[in-house]
Amino acid sequence: MEIAGSVSSILQHKGAQIWSIGPKATVFEAIALMAEKNVGALPILAGEKLVGILTERDYTRKVILKGKSSKQTPIEDIMTGSLVVAGPNDSVTGCMKIMLERRLRHLPVMENEKLMGIISMGDLVRWVISAQAATIDQLESYVTGGYSA
Repeated sequence: MEIAGSVSSILQHKGAQIWSIGPKATVFEAIALMAEKNVGALPILAGEKLVGILTERDYTRKVILKGKSSKQTPIEDIMTGSLVVAGPNDSVTGCMKIMLERRLRHLPVMENEKLMGIISMGDLVRWVISAQAATIDQLESYVTGGYSA
């Protein structure tokens, strides 16, 4: 089943606010920012160039489990550098498929090498639920002839 909508629609709806951090910052600084902004991932920018992403999963697997110090470890030592990205015209269904296959929770959205935002699996699920609710409303209206019961 194809879900109507594109990544740009999701970004317009949720807002394209981007919180980011540089690769030389410490993991502790990144985790503090993630907690403050209530996000599960941060894009890592060197200037305006996206060089990686840091997720809660990176932190638990590459710092905590390896006994590293979050206050001394630079982000560039643990960030995910090989990125899977989406474009603003990519479909919701296509992004969900990629995220499920690759076991990703966050997908940076790039256009002409510029970071436009990040979508999460939660954003996609909310979009699908909203689309289904709209479809149900339309079908109910059609079946009832547009009149309330």
